[in-house]
Amino acid sequence: MIFIDDMGYGDLSAYGNCDIQTPNMDRIGGDGVTLKRFYVGSPICSPSRVTLMTGQYPSKFKITSFLASRERNEKRGMANYLDENVTTIAKVFKRAGYSTAHFGKWHMGGGRDVGEAPLPTAYGFDESLVSFEGLGDRLLDKNDGLSKESAALGRGQVTWVEKHEKTPIYVDRTLQFIKENQGEPFYIDLWPNDVHDPFHPKEDHLGKFTDYANNHYFQEYLAVIYQLDKEIGRLLDGLEEMGVLDNTLIILTSDNGPTDWAYYYKENLNPPGDAGPFRGRKWSLYEGGIRVPFMARWPGHFRPGSLMESTVHATDILPTLVALLGLETPASDIDGEDRSQVLLGNASDRNEPIFWEYGGEFDISPGNPRYRSPRLAILDGDYKLLMNKDSTQIELYNLRDDIAETNNIADTRPQMVSRLAGMLLDWKSKLP
Repeated sequence: MIFIDDMGYGDLSAYGNCDIQTPNMDRIGGDGVTLKRFYVGSPICSPSRVTLMTGQYPSKFKITSFLASRERNEKRGMANYLDENVTTIAKVFKRAGYSTAHFGKWHMGGGRDVGEAPLPTAYGFDESLVSFEGLGDRLLDKNDGLSKESAALGRGQVTWVEKHEKTPIYVDRTLQFIKENQGEPFYIDLWPNDVHDPFHPKEDHLGKFTDYANNHYFQEYLAVIYQLDKEIGRLLDGLEEMGVLDNTLIILTSDNGPTDWAYYYKENLNPPGDAGPFRGRKWSLYEGGIRVPFMARWPGHFRPGSLMESTVHATDILPTLVALLGLETPASDIDGEDRSQVLLGNASDRNEPIFWEYGGEFDISPGNPRYRSPRLAILDGDYKLLMNKDSTQIELYNLRDDIAETNNIADTRPQMVSRLAGMLLDWKSKLP
């Protein structure tokens, strides 16, 4: 499960990027299936990760934005970490006899001044190696303030590294874990975070993109994408050398759209990263914040080169994997649906609408005012409604006709607005 931090819909050449080629990541979709309508659970890291981990909406666990300090979490009505008693994808695999590991960013509890958060082992992982927003053994960035706060919490072996060294180490640990469990089934999270700003690429990689030096943010961004692609290639080669590549289901996706800090615009520079044809970026419930690339490879099961238009949501991944691999269905209240038929190449509609909630007045907003969306959203078929919990800023879009969300048709479709708003507010009313 490769879950990349802050990589936009248009950042891979398979999704139309003309500034860089990403042949190794593209290979996953070329050898299998590529989704054009995959949605994550949030336009920001912590709730997006909780969604994938649990198959449930993150608002159920009072995680609606990024986990921060104890004081800031309380100010926003948020928990300090994910409840360790929840069903997780790792627990489901572990019960089925799989060895489980998490290598990479965590950000579901543990960091800043929150030192009592459960370790990844509490959520079903046999081994883990995380970064500054998690506890247990971890890689921390040299000369980084949040990393220094993390080190002070203890509870695990700390290794100080340059940021560009982390993903190679995570790939090494992934391959090592598989070798150590040779002949046994495994489930591994590989969650790189080098695509999250600030970018610290290797100097020789930066030199490959001197044509973009007039925007150093974009140049650095391309350099880290370049290294990430090389590391995914090394992962695939390592799996092939061990003879397990074609018997391993590989998923590659992202946790939200690309970053959109206000300082890019103050410097009159385009922000790094590509949200494709969509409106919005990170911190936005418009499509560019929550629709991300998704590719999956499983030879003999997924038809090579499949391009699917059917909608799939991050809550669907857990029940979909349960169905594909014949695992025991978890007894907990999973919000997702089995979408295995989509990955197998059979188009189908989702039965239930999809809901989103992002943060509140004390949370980060995109630097571009046009990308600042309402805080709630619902998608039902082709229709997407956005609004605030006090029923202000109501927007309705038909994504089939208006993929860029430029034409708010709320005034012309009052019955549709009433139906979707009613469902959305009812969902919101039942949250903690």
